[in-house]
Amino acid sequence: MTSNTTTMDPSDMMPYIDLNNYTCSDKGLILPIISEYTWPVGGRIFAYFIGMLWFFLGVSIIADVFMCAIERITSKTTKVRISDATQPDGFRSIEVKVWNSTVANLSLLALGTSAPEILLSVIELFKNKLRAGDLGPGTIVGSAAFNLLFITAICIVSIPDGEVRRVERMKVFAVTGFSCVFAYIWLTLVLLVITPNRVDIWEAVLTLLFFPLLIFVAYMADRDCCMKKVELDADGMVGISLDQSKQSDEENASLDHHHERPGSTRGKANIMKLCKELGHESVDDGVPPEEAAKIAANKIAEQEPHSRGWYRINATRVITGGKKLIPRVLTTFQDIYEGVQLPEEERGQPSKTDHALGGHLAVVEFTAAAVSCLESDKKVRLGIRRWGKLENPLTVRVETINGTALAHEDYIPFNQDVKFAANEQLAQIFIEIVDDFEWEPDEFFFVKIVKPHEDEDVTLGDVSICQVTIINDDEPGKLEFAKPSIIAKESNRKVRVPVNRVNGADGHVSVKWVTKNITAIDGKDYKGGEGVLVFDNGEINRTIDIPLFDSNKPERDESFQIELEFNGIVSRIYNLTIANLDYLSLEESSWVQQFSAAMNVNGGDLETATFLDYILHFATFFWKILFALVPPAKYWGGWPAFFISLIMIGIMTALIGDLASIFGCLVGLQDAITAITFVALGTSMPDTFASKQAAVGEKTADSSVGNVNGSNSVNVFLGLGLPWCIASIYWAVKNIVKK
Repeated sequence: MTSNTTTMDPSDMMPYIDLNNYTCSDKGLILPIISEYTWPVGGRIFAYFIGMLWFFLGVSIIADVFMCAIERITSKTTKVRISDATQPDGFRSIEVKVWNSTVANLSLLALGTSAPEILLSVIELFKNKLRAGDLGPGTIVGSAAFNLLFITAICIVSIPDGEVRRVERMKVFAVTGFSCVFAYIWLTLVLLVITPNRVDIWEAVLTLLFFPLLIFVAYMADRDCCMKKVELDADGMVGISLDQSKQSDEENASLDHHHERPGSTRGKANIMKLCKELGHESVDDGVPPEEAAKIAANKIAEQEPHSRGWYRINATRVITGGKKLIPRVLTTFQDIYEGVQLPEEERGQPSKTDHALGGHLAVVEFTAAAVSCLESDKKVRLGIRRWGKLENPLTVRVETINGTALAHEDYIPFNQDVKFAANEQLAQIFIEIVDDFEWEPDEFFFVKIVKPHEDEDVTLGDVSICQVTIINDDEPGKLEFAKPSIIAKESNRKVRVPVNRVNGADGHVSVKWVTKNITAIDGKDYKGGEGVLVFDNGEINRTIDIPLFDSNKPERDESFQIELEFNGIVSRIYNLTIANLDYLSLEESSWVQQFSAAMNVNGGDLETATFLDYILHFATFFWKILFALVPPAKYWGGWPAFFISLIMIGIMTALIGDLASIFGCLVGLQDAITAITFVALGTSMPDTFASKQAAVGEKTADSSVGNVNGSNSVNVFLGLGLPWCIASIYWAVKNIVKK
C-alpha cells in the first residue's frame, strides 16, 4: 500500500494576526497613528488621558489667539459726526464702536468660547458618515449643564462678603435666559416628540435660524427699540420717550465695554493721581519706582471694566504659565498694594486707640494727615490739636522733612517749638513756600511732630506726620512731537525731529529722549541713543537731530522710534505705569514679540513667576511656539489670525475627539458619558476661571453669570443646528437621487 503524505510549512498553520485590528482601534478619525497592538491596556489608558489633558491645554492656547483676534475685530471703531450747536462747525466728531457689544458677545465672542464644542460636533458628523454621533452633542449638553450649574455656583460663592453683583443689562439677560431654556425645550421636542430620533430639514434649518434671531432680538432689547421709557420731569410730571437721542446712543456705544485708554484725559488724570500717591510711598517707604509703577498698573487693570473675552484670555494664560493681563505684586510690597486698593476716604484713617489712657496723658497730633496749597499762596497753614489731659502747659517740636520737594528750593525749612498754654487745645504754624517761575510737577514734603523726651505726660496721636503737597500753578505747557511720524531719506544724512511746547511756556523745562529700534538698527542705519532736550523760559520749539547712515545700496524702508521720558520720580512712575499697561495689551504687535512671549515663562516677567508657572510653561511650550506662527492680531484687522486659528482649533478638536473616544472605549464608557464628563469639563475649564475672575473683578454680573445663558443658547442653535442642516440636506438630496 502506497501512502502519499503532504508536508506543510509550519508558518502556514499559524492563525493570521492583523496588527491594526485591536481593542478600540476603530474609534478615532485620525488616531491611533501607529499600531498599539502590543501596548498594555493600562498604559494606553494613561497615555490617552495625559494626551487628552495636554491637548486641552493646547486648544486653550490657540483659543487665546482666537479670542485676541475677535477682540481686535470687535473693537474696531469709526468716527461719526454729532450735531452740537456749541461747536464752530455745528458738529463734533466722536469715536464709536462698529460692533454693538451685545451682537459681539452673542456672535464672535460666543463663537470664541464655544468653538471647540461646535467644531467637535461638526467633525464627528463627517467621521460618522453624515450621521449624528454621541460625542459632539453630548459635549454641548454637558458643557451647558456645567456652565449653568457649576460655573454659576462658583461665581456666586466667589463674591466677597457684603458685596453684590447685579445684572446691568436686564433686558438682554431676560432674552438670553429665555432662549437658554427654550433651546433645550426645542431640542427635546425635535428629538423626542415631533420626529423621534430623526431631524428633518425644516427642523434643522429652524434650529440654525434661531441663532441670528437671538442676536437680533437681543440687539433690539439692548437698544430699547419699540420699548417705552418713562421718566419724571422736574415738576413731577410723567414724560414718555419712545427712543433715546442719537447723541446718547452714539456716546454710550463708544464707551460700552471698553476700558479707558491711558491716552484719554480722564485716564491720564487718574493714573497721574495714583502715581503721585505711590511716589510718596516710594520716597517715604523705600518702594522702588519700578515696583510702584507695577502696583499702579495692577490697580488700574483690576478696576477697569473688561469684556468676557478679556477674562477668558487672562484665565487661559493663568493655567498655561503665559503673560498675565494683571501684573503680580511682590509680597514685599503687598501692604502698600492693599493700601491703595482701599477707597480713598478710608486710607490713612486714624485708629480708635485711646492714646490718652482715659485722660491721663496729653495727646498731640495734626488736625489733618495731608494738606495742599498753591505755590502762589506763599505759605501753608497747619493745625495742631491737643486732647486728653489739658490742665498743664506743654511744648512739642515741629520739623520738616524733604520729600520730592526740597528745603530752600521749594519751601523754607521749619524746625521750631510749638507751645500750648494750660487748657489750650489748638495751635497753628505757617510754613513758607518758595514761589518761582520754574515749572515742575506737584511736589510734597512732610511735617513731623517730635515728642519731648523729658515730658512723660505727653504722647503723639495717629496723625503725627502731615504731608504737604505743593501744587504748581505755573503754565509750563505740554511737550509733544510736531508730527506723529517723519519720513527721511538716507541721503540727507540727518533727520530733524521737531518737539513743540504747547498750552504754556513758563520757566525752564527739560525732557529726556531715547531712540528704540523697530526695523532700523542703531549703529547700522542711524546713530541713536539718548539725550536731554531743554526749553528755556518762553521757548516753544526745539528739535532732536538724529544722524542717518547711507548704505549706498537698495533696501526696503526701515524705521525707528523716539520716546520722550520726563524727569522726576512721579513722572518716572507714570511713564513706567503707561509702559506696563502697554505691556498688558491683549496681543503682541509683531511676530518677534509674539515668539518672545511664547518662549519665556510668564511672558518674560521672571521676577514674579511662580514654580507652577514654570511647570505649566514647559508643559505647554510646544503649543506656544507652534501657535506663535499665527499672524499677530494687529495685522489686517485681526482677520488672518481669526481664520488661521479657527482652522487650528478644528484640527485640535478632531484630535481631542479621537483621544476622548478611544479613552472612553478603553475604560468602558460610552461616548455620550465621556462627552458630558471629561470633554465638557476640559473645554469649560478656561470659562470657569474667567467667570470667577469676572465675578470678583467686575461691578456687575454681566461678564460672569450673564453671558452663560447666551453661550448655552449659541451652543445649541449653532453647535447642533449647523451639523443638523448639513446632514439633513445631504440625506434628503441622496434620497432624491436614488428615486
